[in-house]
Amino acid sequence: MIRLLHRLGQGFASRARNLTYRLLGVNFQRYCWLRAIEIPRQWTDVTLLGCALDRGVVLLCSGTPRQDKIEIGHGTYINRYTMLDAHHRIQIGQDVMIGPYCYITDGEHGTAPGSSVKSQGMNVSPVIIEDEVWLGAHVTVLAGVRIGRGAVIGAGSVVTRDIPANMVAFGTPATARRRRESATPKSS
Repeated sequence: MIRLLHRLGQGFASRARNLTYRLLGVNFQRYCWLRAIEIPRQWTDVTLLGCALDRGVVLLCSGTPRQDKIEIGHGTYINRYTMLDAHHRIQIGQDVMIGPYCYITDGEHGTAPGSSVKSQGMNVSPVIIEDEVWLGAHVTVLAGVRIGRGAVIGAGSVVTRDIPANMVAFGTPATARRRRESATPKSS
């Protein structure tokens, strides 16, 4: 009975978050499972297409407001304490799994000599994570990266360049190491 009450309470809280963020301007295409997440500003820049966001997930949009700075596809699950930091565009496909404590950004500070980093503008380039990608825990994805459909990124990796579809990549910087093998039934 206690478990049922707990589950009902979580469901009610998720629905309340859906309603609150919808009223603030977040574009929901379908119901999303939302734990205690944070979307601190620029709510109209976020589109959620039926995903699940666990406790501590932050969707941060900065810069000039525009629709779809962050788009998260149907069936995608983002684990605890992951941050998406969008200045231009972060697009995450369908059925993606993102582990805990990941950081995904589409911008970086300018580093030209002669002025402080703080005083320089942001250099932005979109990040695209295609369908069925799996990012392990503590993965960092930097600006301008495309991760191809079905790729797997090992825990703790820093993705600084494109990863082709169906590749297993890991390291700092992440390097494609091998192609994922398709499951074939074994004959007896």
